Amino acid sequence: MSKIYVTGLGPGAKDQMTIRAKNVLVHCPVIIGYTVYIDLIREQFPDKQYLSTPMRKEADRCRMAFEEAEKGQDVAMVCSGDAGVYGMAGLICEIGKEYPDVEVEIVPGITAASGGAAILGAPLMHDFAVISLSDLLTPWETIEKRLRAAAEADFVICLYNPSSRKRSDYLQKACGMILESRDPKTVCGITRNIGRDGESCQILTLDQLKDTKVDMFSTVFIGNSKTMELNGRMVTPRGYKDV
Repeated sequence: MSKIYVTGLGPGAKDQMTIRAKNVLVHCPVIIGYTVYIDLIREQFPDKQYLSTPMRKEADRCRMAFEEAEKGQDVAMVCSGDAGVYGMAGLICEIGKEYPDVEVEIVPGITAASGGAAILGAPLMHDFAVISLSDLLTPWETIEKRLRAAAEADFVICLYNPSSRKRSDYLQKACGMILESRDPKTVCGITRNIGRDGESCQILTLDQLKDTKVDMFSTVFIGNSKTMELNGRMVTPRGYKDV
């Protein structure tokens, strides 16, 4: 029985791909994904059949994977980060109802929250919320509710998709909402190009973050009331010292 492996590639660097993910890509003759993600691995696995669709053709890409699997070939559907975090795992499972004879396996990877946290220090040591600022699939009103709720509950907040050409002011708006219940001096961090050329990070206050330009290759971390900067690292105490 052929199988689809929904595979998280991690941030992009070869050494940040899990051994399981690498083994899947070695095994599968067909690799399907968004063009940008295919380009991350094409050189490493040159003898594969690569298929892709542009952005916003995710459902077509999933059906393509099932059609290839029905031909008797194992298929790797690749995503950056973790396939189950804003990736393709959910959609594959939904569409998989139409293809009951094809088995699906989810192969996790390092997502931007954990990859970026490692660069900054230890910002996610306590409870945290991950929120995407992209309103392509989620109404902005819903995103606003989630931002305010997470801020009032004193979660560390990790923001995916913080900005784009069409959403250049979304991070500023998000910071404004969070500032309704957070100290302007709250410690925050930005990571860029996690695991890729040009990787960088910056630690700053929430008030400074509000007026900072970011892009789609950035991941933003907003600390809770206990988060601090220690020797150039962003750290949220877990409370072990107090036990």
